[in-house]
Amino acid sequence: MFHFHLNNLALGSILVGLSAIVIAPTVAAADVDADQMEFFESKVRPLLADKCWKCHSNEKQSGHLRLDSLQHMINGGDSGPAIDPNDADGSLLIQAVRYESIEMPPDQKLSAREVGVLERWIRSGAKWPNQVAAAAQKRDSEDVTDEDRRWWAFQPIVRPEIPESIAENPIDLFVERRLAEKGLKLSPRASPQQLVRRIYFDLIGLPPPIESVNAFAAADDPDAFSRIVDDLLNRFEYGERWGRHWLDVVRFAQTNGYERDDEKPLAWRYRDYVIRSFNEDKPFDQFVREQLAGDEMQPITDDSLDATAFYRLGVWDDEPDDARQAEFDALDDMLSTTGTAFLGLSIGCARCHSHKFDPIPQEDYYRMLAFIRNVKPYEKADNETSSVFRDLPSGNGRTLAVSERGIESPVTNVLFRGDSGSPGPEVAPGFPRVLFPSLADSIAAIDQPDDTSQSTRRRSEFANWVTSEHNPLTARVIVNRMWHYHFGTGLVDTPSDFGKTGSRPSHPELLDYLASELIAGRWRLKPIHRLILSSKTWQQSSTGGDPLAEQVDPGNRLLWRQNTRRLEAESIRDAVLSLAGTLNTERGGRGFFPLMPPEVLAGQSRPGHGWDDSSPTERNRRSVYVFAKRGITDPLLEVFDVATTDQPVPDRTSTTVAPQALTLLNGRFVAEQSRAAADRLIAEYPVENSPENTA
Repeated sequence: MFHFHLNNLALGSILVGLSAIVIAPTVAAADVDADQMEFFESKVRPLLADKCWKCHSNEKQSGHLRLDSLQHMINGGDSGPAIDPNDADGSLLIQAVRYESIEMPPDQKLSAREVGVLERWIRSGAKWPNQVAAAAQKRDSEDVTDEDRRWWAFQPIVRPEIPESIAENPIDLFVERRLAEKGLKLSPRASPQQLVRRIYFDLIGLPPPIESVNAFAAADDPDAFSRIVDDLLNRFEYGERWGRHWLDVVRFAQTNGYERDDEKPLAWRYRDYVIRSFNEDKPFDQFVREQLAGDEMQPITDDSLDATAFYRLGVWDDEPDDARQAEFDALDDMLSTTGTAFLGLSIGCARCHSHKFDPIPQEDYYRMLAFIRNVKPYEKADNETSSVFRDLPSGNGRTLAVSERGIESPVTNVLFRGDSGSPGPEVAPGFPRVLFPSLADSIAAIDQPDDTSQSTRRRSEFANWVTSEHNPLTARVIVNRMWHYHFGTGLVDTPSDFGKTGSRPSHPELLDYLASELIAGRWRLKPIHRLILSSKTWQQSSTGGDPLAEQVDPGNRLLWRQNTRRLEAESIRDAVLSLAGTLNTERGGRGFFPLMPPEVLAGQSRPGHGWDDSSPTERNRRSVYVFAKRGITDPLLEVFDVATTDQPVPDRTSTTVAPQALTLLNGRFVAEQSRAAADRLIAEYPVENSPENTA
């Protein structure tokens, strides 16, 4: 009886400890979902154009059905509506391409990958560009104009003037200036207890020890908070926390996806490289160059080679219907991810036609593709001679890395509608012309590599431009991501879209100030953390309470209070382990396999394949080390909106559903950790064996 009550007590203490950070309002999402638009333009539209529009478009309507607009799909044809945005499996389009009813297209069945694209599109709401990007003005011309070049994100970074006599944090100067324009002011500072909890979860993703909370609350020292910040930034857990953010952005996974979902051996080395880089405070420009062209750097290091697995992280079909088209699909995944992760541009939307909203002509897409055109395609990694592996310079084994075909790159052509079988004009490597005075200025000048080189060195040229002073995007994008993770929303609230379908910055001068500080500080991120965290803006209370502010700025874009934010799935799980006293701090390696319900494993095409058994101790490691298998997601993490691995995730969704509460109350994981917490409490605080206590 005593153990029963103590188990309940332990469970209750864990839930109470989590309640203040889990059960909280979420930050409002942006109206325009740039990721959905990019998915449509790069995956859905090309598929419809290639497989459907010949018989179902403006020119021809077999069965009185058109599939060239959302409204036409919903209106349907002779057999009824083609899609139901609320029921993908019940949509006639999906049944037809599965060959479950009408067999379409009649000449050749779509591949499983292609069917999956349509299923995913409908399940996500069947968003169509004129619907998703209704707020953006459609481009009338494919030419890049001076007006296009005047878009805020394409302007050079200008460091705002800061009065030399200012004593406060410059961040507060910019924020308070905007607030004053509306007759508003910052909210009071959060309580010491709130600040300590907030800073621990922000920087390391774990709850603070009660001793740290009490010590800070009792401290009468203005430097006490900065010492906590420095301490947390120097902990290994900082890299695990902030490395996880970056893994979202680059769609990290350790398997290929599709039916077999085989493992990408040694992909974990990329995850460990990212964590290590954040902990070392590696200059961000170096971090970028290593991922884009680490194998072309001199000297090559283990880090620079591990980093190039960036190109190998995407989904991969091991049995494509069209090998050449599949190669261009893989290249598109690399280029599209590069565009969103580093530049904040949906470059992939210009694959089949010039970008509908941003000044990115289709020719520019293929000029940028020419930088990576020589990359060897991914292949089955079932033996040590596979070209997806390379020897580490240190001699300590091999790693998953990129490699090229040699010093001569294949010709790159513009592909009509993105079809590899419809080549158009040949193009040379070049940068987005909107960032240059003219097309001629945007052409890359690449020296011919010598005979000892193993690559064209084109990617080095591209990486150097991405991190150069001539590119205003990279620095803005990364400091905006940092702001996003510290406040729950960025100064630009579409963190991977700085184009015309994205949002304008709420505080443009502040964004440029942070970007210029990053560059002046040699691209190191930790000083930017310190700058943000020491501001009154970050330290203010999240409750606010000013009725005028609620009326004038209900979305808090002017930052009159701190945002109340949900913890991510990983931090919830890790917090439970920490509170139970069972957290295993083992670092790095292939990762571990959470205990999975049998019904989840049975749902695989090969039940149980690729999902190993881990010991109970291994299963108590931090969530960043969960084996990232595309076909299986830990139900605990999934219910709390863990990032998908099929595409980059710049901003996680946040849902409120009943299974979240049920998981914390009745889930196996929480029950196990409650028992562990109870056992620990019994050991630490033994109770005398009295009739009263054993009754």
